[in-house]
Amino acid sequence: MFWYATRKLLGESKGMRQADLPIRVVFFDAAGTLFRVRGSVAEIYLRYAIEFGFQEKADSLIAIKEAFSRAFREAPPPVFAVTEAAQLKQSERLWWFDIVHNVFYRVGMFERFDDFFDCVFDVFENPLSWELYPETIATLADLKRQGLELGIISNFDSRVFTILRGLGLAEFFDTVTISSLAQAAKPAAKIFRLALDKHAADPQEALHVGDSLRDDVEGAIGAGLKAVLLDREGKCSGMESRCIRTLREVLDLLNRAD
Repeated sequence: MFWYATRKLLGESKGMRQADLPIRVVFFDAAGTLFRVRGSVAEIYLRYAIEFGFQEKADSLIAIKEAFSRAFREAPPPVFAVTEAAQLKQSERLWWFDIVHNVFYRVGMFERFDDFFDCVFDVFENPLSWELYPETIATLADLKRQGLELGIISNFDSRVFTILRGLGLAEFFDTVTISSLAQAAKPAAKIFRLALDKHAADPQEALHVGDSLRDDVEGAIGAGLKAVLLDREGKCSGMESRCIRTLREVLDLLNRAD
């Protein structure tokens, strides 16, 4: 069985025992797992920044990529002490404003930055800015046909609901749990527990699939769930037993566990 073969890799050897309960809920990360940006995030920011007056340099694209990596490392998690829709949206915008301002403070500020930010924030809410991975729909449909409950656990903000509807994904998911509403962000156990509560499920009855070792795999295991890393580029050398290359492999893992 898959889970018997992988429990040591997933932490049981360090004292985390996972009972052999059947999986009845499968959770997924959102961006980078179910869908991706059309093109490159940095390219989109650069293209719109130029339209609003940013002076491009030869190394601007690389500089923006590096500045985003640093800004995300330095930023607090996207967790807000508000639940009312208008206040939540404003908090999310301010969080992203600080991130993007940090980036362009490093690579070159420009006069119409505020207008640029308003524009690009809306761009990333537009489903046309995103595309599904080729196997996403078929995988979700097959999982639903097998009677499994499906959920999303993501650090994305509330724009994800518009994206899910626009990409035709909303109908597949019984629950969507995001950090800005959960008041907790992956890898914190709280967000996983809140998602489990929505399904009245025990942690051992749930599998989480995502593309981040820290946020998705380690976070889920820390909350008692089973977990697998989606590694489309095949970079997880030495960890093959807990990695998959496409979402279709989720079906194989579950079938082998029966």
